Amino acid sequence: MSGPAAVAPPIAGGGLTGTLEERFAAGQTFPEFLAAAVANADLWRAVYARARVEDASLARATALGGAWHLLVLVEDWCGDAVNTLPVLGRLAELAPNIDLRVLGRDANLDLMDAHLTNGSRSIPVVMVLDATYRERGWWGPRPAALQAWVMSDGRTFTKEDRYREVRRWYARDHGATTVNEILALLAQAAGAVTTAVGGVVPSEVASDVALPAARDPGAAATADGSGVRAPALPSPPTG
Repeated sequence: MSGPAAVAPPIAGGGLTGTLEERFAAGQTFPEFLAAAVANADLWRAVYARARVEDASLARATALGGAWHLLVLVEDWCGDAVNTLPVLGRLAELAPNIDLRVLGRDANLDLMDAHLTNGSRSIPVVMVLDATYRERGWWGPRPAALQAWVMSDGRTFTKEDRYREVRRWYARDHGATTVNEILALLAQAAGAVTTAVGGVVPSEVASDVALPAARDPGAAATADGSGVRAPALPSPPTG
């Protein structure tokens, strides 16, 4: 998809093996996932060791209030996950109102199939759950600007060159865009009310609550809908 899903349909409870609360409780903490990683194990640990959350971002997270749960679908071989999940693990470690659990995609295909990207089982997927474990939105599989590039200009590159540029983008971004987009999604959920079926809708009282406006594809969302410049991506090759 061209950007993170701002609001997702609710998960139907009857078809799942356990409620979302039970799934969350059964998930691994990020340190547990890190200790168990086999594929890319050294890279996972190195990225996590360098992961930082800016003070301003931590203040934004804390200011949300309430309790928020991030439920992640992932596998340890996923290159996008190794560049985004560690900084979210750090955010959950530092923010007193956010916690995070990890589930394997392949062992939870019912959840995966409710969060497809253009019909594919792309990971990571980060589900935002509120204090009562209702899903309020989801994000994935990449930051919006990067995903847009991969689905457009990036297609004109060879697979090897495309992935090299993706890795360079992540290295320059240091996880900042991922944190910004997750915090924007949390802020949107915090400013909305749920319907009887659990979806997120603008409040009838605060009817001006809206999805983030379209913005420069080189910018990441912030809580107030403004843009923060993300690393640039190359133009397609010519000739």
